[in-house]
Amino acid sequence: MSYITGTYTKEIFKNERNDYVIGLIRVKDSDIDKLIGKTIDFVGIFPDIIERTNYTMYGELIKHPKYGEQFNVNNYELYLPTKEEELVEFLSSDFFPIGEKTAAKIVAKFKEKTLDIISNEPDKLLSIPRLTETRIKKIKDVLDNLEFSSKTMIKLKELGFTNKESLTLLKKYQDKVLTKIEENIYDFIDSDEISFTNIDHIALNMGIPNDDERRLLALIIHTMKELTFNQGDTYLYLEELSKSLNIDQEHLEEYLDKLQRQNKIVIEENKYYLKKFYEAECYIVDRLCFLNDMTKHKLPKLEEKLEELEKINNITYDDTQRQAIIKSLNNNITIITGGPGTGKTTIIKAITYLLQYVYKAKPDDIALLAPTGRAAKKMMETTNLKALTIHRYLAWDKDTNIFSINEYNPNPQKYIIIDETSMIDTLLMEALLKGIRRDAKIILVGDYYQLPSVAQGQILKDLIDSDLIDTIKLNSIYRQTEDSYILNLAQEIKDKDISESFLMKKEDYNFITCPKEQVPNLIQEIVKKAISKGYTDKEIQILSPMYKTPSGIDNLNILLQEIFNPPSPSKNEISLSEVTYRVGDKILQLVNDTDNNVYNGDIGYITDITKNKTTKKREIIVNFDGNKVAYPPDKYINIKHGYAITIHKAQGSEFPMVIMPIINSFNRMLYNKLVYTAITRAKDTLMIVGTPESFLYGVKNDYIDNRKTTIKEMIIKKYIY
Repeated sequence: MSYITGTYTKEIFKNERNDYVIGLIRVKDSDIDKLIGKTIDFVGIFPDIIERTNYTMYGELIKHPKYGEQFNVNNYELYLPTKEEELVEFLSSDFFPIGEKTAAKIVAKFKEKTLDIISNEPDKLLSIPRLTETRIKKIKDVLDNLEFSSKTMIKLKELGFTNKESLTLLKKYQDKVLTKIEENIYDFIDSDEISFTNIDHIALNMGIPNDDERRLLALIIHTMKELTFNQGDTYLYLEELSKSLNIDQEHLEEYLDKLQRQNKIVIEENKYYLKKFYEAECYIVDRLCFLNDMTKHKLPKLEEKLEELEKINNITYDDTQRQAIIKSLNNNITIITGGPGTGKTTIIKAITYLLQYVYKAKPDDIALLAPTGRAAKKMMETTNLKALTIHRYLAWDKDTNIFSINEYNPNPQKYIIIDETSMIDTLLMEALLKGIRRDAKIILVGDYYQLPSVAQGQILKDLIDSDLIDTIKLNSIYRQTEDSYILNLAQEIKDKDISESFLMKKEDYNFITCPKEQVPNLIQEIVKKAISKGYTDKEIQILSPMYKTPSGIDNLNILLQEIFNPPSPSKNEISLSEVTYRVGDKILQLVNDTDNNVYNGDIGYITDITKNKTTKKREIIVNFDGNKVAYPPDKYINIKHGYAITIHKAQGSEFPMVIMPIINSFNRMLYNKLVYTAITRAKDTLMIVGTPESFLYGVKNDYIDNRKTTIKEMIIKKYIY
C-alpha cells in the first residue's frame, strides 16, 4: 500500500449520503516519487475531511481509463504538522475558531511544541492576546476530536471494518466506539448497520472463542432475523431455532431467557418474537381496535347523495359497491377487498368525489397512499388528487431507516385511503399508524389473494381473517367482459381447481406448451409478433419468478433489449460487466429513493448517458413519467433493465400484455399466490410459456399461506375474552 501526504486543496464532488469524496490534494511527501510536488485527484470515503488541511492518505495510484491517474484511498489520517509554517496553516484552517494572525502568534511563541501545548497545557495559551478560556477550550476540543477521529478510523480499518462501516460506527458511537468493541462487538448487530457475518469474522480474529456467550446470543438474534424474513413470520417456535442453531436445547432455552431479560426478544405462549415485531403487532392491534370502537360519526343524507352521484356520472353501483362506499365514509375503519376488475378503483373514486364535492373536505384532509410509486400514480390518475407512497408520506430517511413523521409528529389528514394493502408489512403498518392522527378514518383496499408483503407479516389477511373489522368483499367483475378467461382463470387459481380448458387458446389467453430449453426463443418470437401488431415495450411486460436460468430475468432482459432497443450509432451506451445500458432502455428502480421521488418497482426509460460536468463521471439519466433522475456510478446498482421483472416488482401494476415463463426450474419459487398475482397483472392479454405440470404445481402449492403472525389472534382475544 502506498501513501501520500499533502494539503487537501479542493472538493470536486461529495455524496452527502455516504461521504464519498472526489478531491484534489497537493502532494508534499509520498513513497511514489513522481507525485511529490504535484496536485492529483483522490477518491474515497471521508467523514470529516476539510479543505486547506494536511492529510496522509493510504491506498494505491490507479489509472482510470477516462480520468487519468487517481489516488484510490483505503484509509487516511490527519497529518499533524511540526514545521512552523505548516502549524500556522493548520491552526488557521476551517477546523479551528481562530484566524491566521492569532495562529501565527501561537506558533511564534511555542514553536514546534505548539500542538503538545494545546493538548496537554492549554492554560499557557492565555498569554496570547485576545485568547479567552472559552476559545482556548474550543481549540483544544477540536484538536482532540480530530486526533481521535483519525486514529479511530485507522483502528476500525485495521480490525477489518470497511470505510463505510467505520464511518457508520464512528458517527453513531463517537468516542465510545472502541469501548463498545472491547465490551461486546456483537452489540453492533442490534441496529442492522453491519452484517453479523462481518462482525463475527472480526470478533473471531480478535480472539473471541466460538462458544463465547456474547457470540451465541448475537447468533440467535441473527438467526431469528434471517428465519423471520425468509419465512415472512413475526415469531418462531423453539424447534425451528433448535434446527437452525448448533446449540443444545437446554443451553438454547437459557440463552433465549437471557435475551428476554435483556429486552431483545419476547417469549409468549411458546412463541419467540424479536422485540420489534411483538411490539409492532401489539401497537397495530391496539390502534385499530381503538379506532374500531370509537363512536361513529355518520355523514348526513349519504345514500341520497350517492344516488345523485350515480346520476351525475351516469353510473349504477351494485349493492355491494354501495355498501362499500357508505361503510367507508361512515365507519372509522373499513376494509374493501376484491380481485382484479371488481371495482376497487371505482369505489375509491366515488369516496373521494363525495368527500370533496358533497361534504366539502379539503384536498389536504384526504391522504391517498400506496406501498409503491406505480400504485400511488394509479390512484392519482383515477381521483385527480395527490397520492403518495407510504414511505414518502412518512418522510422516510433511507440512510437511517427513520420516519420523521411519527407518533410525536403525525400528519393531520382526516381520511386515509390505502390501496394495495396486501403489500404492507408489519413494521411499515406500525409506522403508518404512528404517523396519522388517532381519530383519522382509515380505508384499507386490497386483494386478499395477492402476494403478502416481502418483509415479515400479512396485515390484510390477518385483519380480514379476524372477522371483527368491517370488510366488504367484492366479487362481481366489471373491468373486463364476464367471459374474460384471465379473470375466470384467476378465480380457478384461488379455488385451486383448474379446469382442462387452461390449455386451450382463448381470445385473451394462450398457454404455449414447450420444453424449458425452447422458452427463451419462444418468448422472443411472441414479442416480435406482438410488436408487429402494434404493441410497444410499455405495453408488454415479461414476468419471471427468478433472476437466474436461461428463462430468468437476467437472460431475458439481454434477449429482449436486442429486440426492443438494439444498438445504434445514434444511441449512447455504457457497458458494466455483462450488462449494457443504452439510451431508450426500459429501466426498473430497485430501491426506494425519497430524495429523487422514485420508488422500488417504478419503471422509466433512459433518456441520456452523459458525463457530469463536475465529477467527470458518466451518469445514466432515467425519465420516470416526467421525473428525470441521474444515476452516477455508485447508484448503478439501484437499477436494472425492466423488460423482464419479478412478479413481486409487478405487484400494484397492470399491463396490456403479460408474458410469463413457467418451467420446472422455477418450481421451488412457485406457489399459489405468486401465480395468481402474475396472471392478474394482465389487463388484456396473457401468454404463459412452458410446462403445464409446473403451472399446476404452483397453483396447488399454498405454503405462503402458512406465515406465523399473531395480529388475527390478538384482535380476537381483545374482543372475545
